[in-house]
Amino acid sequence: MKLKAALFSSRKAVVGLAVVVAFALLAALGPLLVGDPTDFVGTPLEPPSRAHWLGTTGQGQDVLWQTVAGARPTLLLGFGVGFLVVAIGTLVGSVAGYLGGRVDALLNLVINVFLVMPALPLMVVLAAYLSPGLGTMGLVLTIAGWAWSARVARASAMSLRSRDFVAAAVVTGEGALRIVVREILPVMGPLVASMFVGASLYAIAAQVGLEFLGLGDSRRVTWGSALYFARSDAALITGSWWTFVPAGVCIGILGGALALLASAFDEIGDPRLRVEGSYRRRAHGGALGDAPTVVLRS
Repeated sequence: MKLKAALFSSRKAVVGLAVVVAFALLAALGPLLVGDPTDFVGTPLEPPSRAHWLGTTGQGQDVLWQTVAGARPTLLLGFGVGFLVVAIGTLVGSVAGYLGGRVDALLNLVINVFLVMPALPLMVVLAAYLSPGLGTMGLVLTIAGWAWSARVARASAMSLRSRDFVAAAVVTGEGALRIVVREILPVMGPLVASMFVGASLYAIAAQVGLEFLGLGDSRRVTWGSALYFARSDAALITGSWWTFVPAGVCIGILGGALALLASAFDEIGDPRLRVEGSYRRRAHGGALGDAPTVVLRS
């Protein structure tokens, strides 16, 4: 309840959550309100008109229908990968940080191996050699992204394992895994929430990037595939801005909302971020438009 109250008392969180919920409703209900986005309903590269509010693609498909229908697979994959990345990373990192010793050394070695791998080339190689599809894309993004969450969770678990409530759980005879799940992870709630939002943003951006490069399933309508076909049709050269602007605007708005949410969760987990941001604004005279300066403390 404290996390919920703090969340709704933050302007960043309220705005970000409202935008994310709006896109979630669009993804859930939007495809039911438009026609088949793969149908050829007009002449290729037709500008926005009464018949087609956002114009048509280079293949004569309705851009509005494709933008609405593309929200579902894009968000489904983004939030699904975000959940998997944080679930795997948090569990591995928390176990390593709490147990320490040889277990920590082994798990930390695995984490570091994945961290030093260049993420983009790894994703490109995996996506190129595996069969295209949402499952493949999700697997690729999860493999490339889980180690970052593990590193953060490990550091947090190491700082929590010496707390009194953990020592009390040890005295009562609770097992290590139970202590991690029942005692440590609940305290890491704001941190886990922030990592989930950040991981979802990473997954959506990476998915769009890979599909823009032609490494996704071109038969499935997504925001990334819309950008890919716009590039293939030389939309910039022909001035057909309507083929890529709607998907790009949706990606930008959703990304900004997720960034606001992640920042709000960070402030909930560490109130010093919010306090120091307010102090910096006052120090600069509190002028409208002065961005808060946030000082991170290690």
